[in-house]
Amino acid sequence: MTTFVDRVELHVAAGNGGHGCASVHREKFKPLGGPDGGNGGRGGDVILVVEQSVTTLLDYHHSPHRKATNGKPGEGGNRSGKEGEDLVLPVPDGTVVLDRAGNVLADLVGQGTSFVAASGGRGGLGNAALSSARRKAPGFALLGEPGDAGDLLLELKTVADVALVGYPSAGKSSLISVLSAARPKIADYPFTTLIPNLGVVTAGETVFTVADVPGLIPGASQGKGLGLEFLRHVERCSVLVHVLDTATLESDRDPVSDLDVIEEELKQYGGLNKRPRVVVLNKIDVPDGKDLAEMVRPDLEARGYQVFEVSAVAHTGLRELSFALGDLVARYRASKPKEEATRVVIRPKAVDDAGFTVTLEDNGIYRVRGEKPERWVRQTDFNNDEAVGYLADRLNRLGVEEALMKAGARTGDGVAIGPEENAVVFDWEPTMLAGAEMLGRRGEDHRLDPMRPAVQRRRDRQAERDEAQKQFEGFDPFGEL
Repeated sequence: MTTFVDRVELHVAAGNGGHGCASVHREKFKPLGGPDGGNGGRGGDVILVVEQSVTTLLDYHHSPHRKATNGKPGEGGNRSGKEGEDLVLPVPDGTVVLDRAGNVLADLVGQGTSFVAASGGRGGLGNAALSSARRKAPGFALLGEPGDAGDLLLELKTVADVALVGYPSAGKSSLISVLSAARPKIADYPFTTLIPNLGVVTAGETVFTVADVPGLIPGASQGKGLGLEFLRHVERCSVLVHVLDTATLESDRDPVSDLDVIEEELKQYGGLNKRPRVVVLNKIDVPDGKDLAEMVRPDLEARGYQVFEVSAVAHTGLRELSFALGDLVARYRASKPKEEATRVVIRPKAVDDAGFTVTLEDNGIYRVRGEKPERWVRQTDFNNDEAVGYLADRLNRLGVEEALMKAGARTGDGVAIGPEENAVVFDWEPTMLAGAEMLGRRGEDHRLDPMRPAVQRRRDRQAERDEAQKQFEGFDPFGEL
């Protein structure tokens, strides 16, 4: 059964926003109490959070579909809907979040680091929030927006200070078991290690972590063996340790050629060959291994490597190795720039940025794209004429009508708002500029105007006088004589 997973595809969906409510206050002796529809609740977010106790992506391998809860719709009596609960997904330290195209969205390192993988949809406004001095009784409410949804790729890159690399059965697992309290699987056959093992080493005042990376073979950077699956676990390490087998039974191998092969694979993978490196000649407890180590050591030192002869079985040379690695780690940490406080980057919009674009496509459709127009379309209930009029009024105030005219749109031309796969298409009628005042008065109810009765009575009396005057003007009292 799989117990370690370091690469998964995750399908996330945030919660949808709740719909706003269109309601009128009803109370005895108050038949026209005004709009009191509440707003819909916001949909829940999907959030990835680093948790130190989590070491694998196994949970998401078995359950790749995750969804946050939806917001509740608003209700009458100015009651807003309940917000959806955020879905918090714990991930291991060192998790990289990518989109389907392979672009890095977030690199999660450090306890508590978080990333909003999918944002919940906004709740729709109720008619109480939409009312104004000109629109006193809206007969509509805005719909809640759908939450974000998409596919993400999660990759785990082990966070360790030192990485042990080398051929299979070179003794990496044995070495980490004696340097730390780690207890990896150890056997005398290749590819015993199938997952990276972590161990904590204390060298004086320096405490650092060591990763035992599964064995590399020629062509690992192109996917042969297990190399490509686990080379990414080496990327974060500050020091690389080449563990070379001086007692190998294969006649076509020797420590120097093994080192050259692994170095070439690190170079092909990209960037790893520039890390500080140490060479460990392992298995010197074997007589032939000790002789071979003494033979190749001058050649390796001539290349500039710091060389250590050790035996994981006899515990020989381990103290010198651990202190040397601790010194390299300490120097690397000291060379890193101090972490600065989180900076907020403000990118103001250009002065001439209208917030939307109008383009003429080859099929003769004028396509409108922009955050606001597309959001307003999603919020509109097209079964409600008053809501459609409100949308037209908003688009007109934003300048969409004027932009379509400048782009050459004529009466009857097709206009699409939104992306091609999910757009609202209609035949354009350039009447919004002339009718903006009328559209802006949608939803008014003269019965809610406190001055309406007196004004209407005066107008009615004046109309009666005018009618009587017309009748009198046509009357001739001496006509029958």
